[in-house]
Amino acid sequence: MSNKALEVTNLSAGYGENDVLQGIDLTIPPKSITALIGANGAGKTTFLKTVTGLLPGRTGSIKLFGEELTSKKPYKIAEAGFALSPEGKQLFPEMTVEENLIVGAHNVRARSARNQTLEEVYSLFSILKEKRNDPAASLSGGQQQMVAVGRALMAKPKVLALDEPSLGLAPIMVDRLFESIARIRELDLAILIIEQNVFQVLEMADYGYVLENGEVTISGTGSELLANDHLKRAYLGL
Repeated sequence: MSNKALEVTNLSAGYGENDVLQGIDLTIPPKSITALIGANGAGKTTFLKTVTGLLPGRTGSIKLFGEELTSKKPYKIAEAGFALSPEGKQLFPEMTVEENLIVGAHNVRARSARNQTLEEVYSLFSILKEKRNDPAASLSGGQQQMVAVGRALMAKPKVLALDEPSLGLAPIMVDRLFESIARIRELDLAILIIEQNVFQVLEMADYGYVLENGEVTISGTGSELLANDHLKRAYLGL
């Protein structure tokens, strides 16, 4: 098995005649937190759509622990072990918290471990256990985001992608959510986090990539990126 949880090489993708991603190279080690940051329109959403199979790549390769994912259907990519917690949560509002979580355990590997994984999610997010029988619509925004992350964990992923998890949350809920994300690494998986909350995500990230106009322009450890003058001017207002 490859020692790279996710390996993206020379990935290009776009819509119609327009190229959005231009030769992206990105590597995520096992048991790590990797940040992908960039302004709106930089190509972050296109990158996620391409990796998850929702948008076909034009060039390049996507491998999950050495297994080629390029050109596979989205459900096959999910079965291989790549799970996405999407921007905007996308819960079933009238279903209970637990019903929303169980939806995530859709593949064979996940179904066989469903009860154990459910307890792991409740251990990470204790408030969800208290509200397991409440409809998702009754939860606060931060609690709903916990359900969205927990649902992705129910798929038993090898790589978990989080798309703008702090979007719209109160500062105290952002802190709690990021604390939980740091603990998720203990579940023996790699995390890719797409965020505009640049300072906080780079403080916790092992490594990061800056995406600008569909290209990776800067990469380095979280601390290296926080010290980068261009990034401080462009994203931190310093």
